[in-house]
Amino acid sequence: MTTTFEAQRAALADVIAIPVTPFAEDGSVDRGAHRALLRRLLDGGIRTLTPCGNTGEFYALTPEERRLVTELTVAEAGERAAVLVGVGHEVPTAVGSARHARDRGAAMVMVHQPVHPYIADGGWVDYHRAVAEAVPELGVVPYIRNAQLPGVRLAELADHCPNVIGVKYAVPDAVRFAAFARDAGLERFTWVAGLAEPYAPSYFSAGATGFTSGLVNVAPAVSLDMLQALRSEDHPAAMKVWERIRRFEELRAANGSADNVAVVKEALASLGLCRRDVRPPSRTLPEEARAEVAAIAAGWPA
Repeated sequence: MTTTFEAQRAALADVIAIPVTPFAEDGSVDRGAHRALLRRLLDGGIRTLTPCGNTGEFYALTPEERRLVTELTVAEAGERAAVLVGVGHEVPTAVGSARHARDRGAAMVMVHQPVHPYIADGGWVDYHRAVAEAVPELGVVPYIRNAQLPGVRLAELADHCPNVIGVKYAVPDAVRFAAFARDAGLERFTWVAGLAEPYAPSYFSAGATGFTSGLVNVAPAVSLDMLQALRSEDHPAAMKVWERIRRFEELRAANGSADNVAVVKEALASLGLCRRDVRPPSRTLPEEARAEVAAIAAGWPA
């Protein structure tokens, strides 16, 4: 493991912010608002950023917009944060995005779960191997949402590609996570709880050392409080944070997470930080839910 990969692994053992992509009135990416939101995260103490994540509406962005969001994030982060760029779609697009991230100075790429009706275990390995081998200089982090994938397949991938250094695990089953991590190699990878703060306490108990967050866009201090409690192995303190965020995350998770991003953007809009607009197939939050989200956001530290 090189010193570079050691630093990248350390960056994964943290709050990994998934920034929103704010849109202007004409529907384009609002560059000024985007950079202001990134600065707010950095000023709030966040040290790992993931442009082109699901909270950033990855699948609703055009290829040009994905490149723009990557470039804005790398430029704003500078030396203040590690940048983990989300890549995906078919293999040539994923490889091209990974090379673009490398060329713009990103430290790592996160490979979205392949979107395909027929995913074989061996095909999953081949997909990720194609991306990882294209950018051997970068740390590679598979984003796993497939409960059927066995841990030995991840180990097989890493045997071929030593730059596969971490895993964003997003199967909502802490027992399954514990087994998968041990089958793949608990100490071999940095394990990230990919279902954010609600699952972080249970996943940390099974070996995770970092977690992703969309809520962090609204209240960086709250997410960092959760991280500090988990690092200190203070479960009661972690659960106090969990209780503070519970309703917000329930609203995001309702109806199969239909309003996952809309709730975050509504909270930001209530604070005057960006517009509430999201793109189809998401929708803006219904009027009757907006006041509740605003009240929650107003009760958190800036």
